[in-house]
Amino acid sequence: MSTRTHFGLKPALGLLAVCGMNHSALACATCFGASDSALAKGMNFGILSLLIVVVGVLSGIASFFVYLARRSASMPPEAGDAAGALDA
Repeated sequence: MSTRTHFGLKPALGLLAVCGMNHSALACATCFGASDSALAKGMNFGILSLLIVVVGVLSGIASFFVYLARRSASMPPEAGDAAGALDA
């Protein structure tokens, strides 16, 4: 058996196995149309929990920058400040 035949046989067998499968086995419950299954509910809960994490992290970053802006606005400018030197 040559190397070329050996490597060409595996993809052909894989393609044959995929073509011979039942089409309902290729889709999850949500894609196949059972939107009330436990898999669909779990997927929706996973999406919701990831959305909550992303919104929480982004709001934490935004609130940190708001804190920095308020803190820098509440401090009086100093006499030797570099920004004051640029205005003159």
